[in-house]
Amino acid sequence: RVIAVDANPDRGTLSQKVELETPATVRHLLRDAEGIAAYSDVRRYTSQGSSRLEVLASESDPAVSEAFSSEDYARTLEVLERFYSLVLTDCGTGMLHSAMSAVIDKADVLMVICSGSVDGARSASATLDWLEAHGHEDLVRNSVAVINGVRPRSGRGTKVDLTKVIDHFARRCRSVCQVPFAPHLEDGAEISLDRLRPETRESLIELAAVVAEGFPGAVRRANAHGG
Repeated sequence: RVIAVDANPDRGTLSQKVELETPATVRHLLRDAEGIAAYSDVRRYTSQGSSRLEVLASESDPAVSEAFSSEDYARTLEVLERFYSLVLTDCGTGMLHSAMSAVIDKADVLMVICSGSVDGARSASATLDWLEAHGHEDLVRNSVAVINGVRPRSGRGTKVDLTKVIDHFARRCRSVCQVPFAPHLEDGAEISLDRLRPETRESLIELAAVVAEGFPGAVRRANAHGG
């Protein structure tokens, strides 16, 4: 079982990527946490896509003024880790919002997503700078940089710039993955893996494998085999 949690402090859009099965959000899960004893109880708060990925939505009501805090995230994770093998957390772009300290402390692997543009690469690099400056060097070394939405372009200058971006992150992160441009994903609506181009699907499978290689269990197995 795999679940993705929308931990964006503002109105997150993760729940819009799957068919919505419930109006419940992470707030409802936390409210009822003490009564959750089985997987069937959790499913009342999640939506599941055709890929079987489940999503726990963030609060989208503008009238809710209470921010999603580090304590909220830690409590959410305590519930979910009882029933799911893998928890993915979709964060906001800011490193200083209240939930981020718990997200960083609990993460096994960090994925830093950026476009192939100069400003996108600078923003992603600044995120790594902040993490290193605040004692998370190991998390940065084990991180995966994802250059997203790479379009096939002609022109020598663009190619050289992208190569520089890849080289920059390769020196700082464990791995760099490129995800080709996908018109289906650009729509910003529900995602159907069947509608992705073969090269995009392949790149996402490779990304999943690279991320899994950084899990603590995978590292221990590799060391045991001398790898």
